[in-house]
Amino acid sequence: MGMVSEFKEFIAKGNVLDLAVGVVIGGAFGKIVSSLVDKIIMPVVGLLTGGVDFSKWSITLKDAVIDAAGKETTPALVLGFGDFINAVIQFLIIAFVIFLVIKAYNRTRKPAADAPPPEDVLLLREIRDSLKK
Repeated sequence: MGMVSEFKEFIAKGNVLDLAVGVVIGGAFGKIVSSLVDKIIMPVVGLLTGGVDFSKWSITLKDAVIDAAGKETTPALVLGFGDFINAVIQFLIIAFVIFLVIKAYNRTRKPAADAPPPEDVLLLREIRDSLKK
């Protein structure tokens, strides 16, 4: 079997297509969550914390070097941890929403405790019991 035919077989499998759809939907969902965090949640958090904008939080590790003409020769070295805080909040929101979706899905899938076991299981039980004798 050639590599091209193996690749065609791999792509044709349902799992690969499901994964591709999941990645596309996940990317779109990530944009929605980013917008939610940046435009709705963080302004409210900033209001509650006295007008603080987390995305602008940073620490300057090394100031910019400016020559005699006032031109910046070396940019400042800045550690911008505010964007990291926003990313953590986005991750927590995404993880919580996925948790809720999976919890709701699991609630709809109730085990069939009242259903009799399949025929092959009954047959295997009979064989096991006859071998014990």
